[in-house]
Amino acid sequence: QLQLVESGGGLVQPGGSLRLSCAASGFTLDYYAIGWFRQAPGKEREGVSCISNSGGSTKYADSVKGRFTISRDNAKNTVYLQMNSLKPEDTAVYYCAAGRHIGTLVQGMCDSPEWWDYWGQGTQVTVSS
Repeated sequence: QLQLVESGGGLVQPGGSLRLSCAASGFTLDYYAIGWFRQAPGKEREGVSCISNSGGSTKYADSVKGRFTISRDNAKNTVYLQMNSLKPEDTAVYYCAAGRHIGTLVQGMCDSPEWWDYWGQGTQVTVSS
């Protein structure tokens, strides 16, 4: 059974940090790009960051550049999203997604939920004082 499981969400004060994890089971991530998306109440799901299968190519939404870092450990079949300097507007449910793709990230794929094949159940991130 192919599965992605996110963890690491929670409540944090503005300026704080969290590290999200996305662990895959039932398949190897070696041939998959991974994306992180988020969805706040009443808003559409938006792309946050994505990483190529090798980790050599990454992209970030303008709203998180310089604050978030995506990385992967294929030996552990896990992808991470380090989130620093968190703001209240980062509050959302965060989802990871996997899409079979080898090589450099394709223009637009990180912004398009339709591109991705497998999704996790999401983890809540709340930034509030």
